[in-house]
Amino acid sequence: MNGASTTRWMVVGVDGSDSSRHALEWSAHQASLRGLGVLIVAAARPLTTDGFEVWPETEPPEGGDEGAGAGRLLDHAQDWVSRLFPELAVRTRLSFDRPARALVSAASEPGVAAVVVGSRGLSGIAAAFVGSVGIELAARAPVPVIVLPRDHAAAYGVRSRVIVGVDGSEPGRRALEFAFAQAEFADTELVAVSAWQPLVAFAAATGPIPPELFDDATAAEAARQALDEELAEPILVRPNVRVSTRVVRAHPVVALLEEATPADLIVVGSRGRGGFRGLLLGSVSHAVLHGARGPVAILR
Repeated sequence: MNGASTTRWMVVGVDGSDSSRHALEWSAHQASLRGLGVLIVAAARPLTTDGFEVWPETEPPEGGDEGAGAGRLLDHAQDWVSRLFPELAVRTRLSFDRPARALVSAASEPGVAAVVVGSRGLSGIAAAFVGSVGIELAARAPVPVIVLPRDHAAAYGVRSRVIVGVDGSEPGRRALEFAFAQAEFADTELVAVSAWQPLVAFAAATGPIPPELFDDATAAEAARQALDEELAEPILVRPNVRVSTRVVRAHPVVALLEEATPADLIVVGSRGRGGFRGLLLGSVSHAVLHGARGPVAILR
């Protein structure tokens, strides 16, 4: 284990799949840019074998040591990253806990900046690392969780931006703060997206609404004013960030996914209450994870 003197780390989960290799390489690149180290975490089981073209066989023989395959995977992952980024501080950790719990535990330690996993794109939900690990992480981790889609690849010739959803909530404000910090560091454009929908759709649920508020132009202007108010303080704090805004008549998920390219980082806040109850299928953060073509950062 090297890099013991490094005090700030990016945690990344690996399981032997191609998607976790993408997550590992992305994490290592980001960590090298930011002067962080990388802590690579693997759970003893389950591992996968769909990344044989770049990963060695990791499953232990029948009746063998349960952690042997994961141990070999960690050795290979550390060697892989060290070859790509020779100056990067790298640590590894083998866990016999559930993958999600292992990553939440690592993410909860002092000095951790973020935790990253790759999504395998399994069966209709945003499955990440193993099963729904990314979803559980997004609900429980105390640091930003970044999920890379299974087939993530940057859009060549397209400069990456930071796309952030703004909804006026406290998680949304934390996401906005994180997005500004990322855009400032990368010297890239930040696109703030505010989605609105016709108020008539909510009239039955919310009770009487003044007739003038049913007007789409009025609703759009209210959304625009709310967005400007949310952006005022972050712009004062980080005046060098180039900001553009989108006020879109659409569902928030549609607005974010249509704006973002595979090269962009999407940032959303999660209102999850913890565990799987906090990120039900259909929530914005969950649905964005499922549909994104590029990395997604979720702030709890």
